[in-house]
Amino acid sequence: MSLNERDVHALLDVTHAGAGPRRRGLLRGALGLGYAAAAGPLVAQTAIKTPADGLVAGDVQIPVGAETIPAYRAAPAGRVGLPVVLVLSEIFGVHEYIADTARRFARAGYLALAPELFVRQGDPSGYGEMARLLAEVVAKVPDEQVARDLDACLDWAVAHGGDGQRAAVTGFCWGGRQTWLYAAHSPRLKAAVAWYGRLEGERTALQPRHPIDVVNQLKAPVLGLYGGADTGIPLASVERMQAALAQGNAAARASRFVVYPDAPHAFHADYRPTYRAEPAADAWRRCLAWFAQHGAV
Repeated sequence: MSLNERDVHALLDVTHAGAGPRRRGLLRGALGLGYAAAAGPLVAQTAIKTPADGLVAGDVQIPVGAETIPAYRAAPAGRVGLPVVLVLSEIFGVHEYIADTARRFARAGYLALAPELFVRQGDPSGYGEMARLLAEVVAKVPDEQVARDLDACLDWAVAHGGDGQRAAVTGFCWGGRQTWLYAAHSPRLKAAVAWYGRLEGERTALQPRHPIDVVNQLKAPVLGLYGGADTGIPLASVERMQAALAQGNAAARASRFVVYPDAPHAFHADYRPTYRAEPAADAWRRCLAWFAQHGAV
């Protein structure tokens, strides 16, 4: 089964879906190793490799009530009182790209925590077909479960060297949508950065609200980083969100969008053909500056 990008976005917030065939390359066995098969062809020459020397980096277990969920943690070694950033993955889970992004934040001085938010529903790395991954795993993840898991991640980070007064969240694609929602959920956040996360959509029992519905509940300002050539998130959707933010509460009015005119969806995903080096680098600088501007540094 093959879906085009617009069809996939209509279901859930995902990257383009002509990625039905299995991809050549390594699959991850543990968090942060290899890449998810359903992500499509690997562009190895552009994938950024951030070393872990000087960092404590690897898998940890996060208690959530009577359960635990795995997460990839990266932080400067031997330091405490660190600002915290939660890194929310695409639909492909915590593979090498997300782990590398966490290490980039660690090199900027953060305790970065990338939780595997699909663990109860399935393992994204085991899927070679986008449609099956969406239907069998991603579509079954309740937004309420994500918020509860992220609350537990913040608790864990504070207990393991993080400063709860300097907490932020950022996420890509599916994680970008969750970034908006978590910024409306958690009063502990100072700032949020959403990378091309869906803003509107059909409301369901598991996804009862979308970012445009929670504008007046935002508790931290959000920077939205979007591509003007994203065929799954039209500029009209961004414009409607901008209009809603302008009429929202203080955190909403402080939120901003940066749209890169020629960038497609997933322009930061350096392991994919959608990667665009210049917008990705500019957006990364803006992400760090946004956190600093709002006290999450």
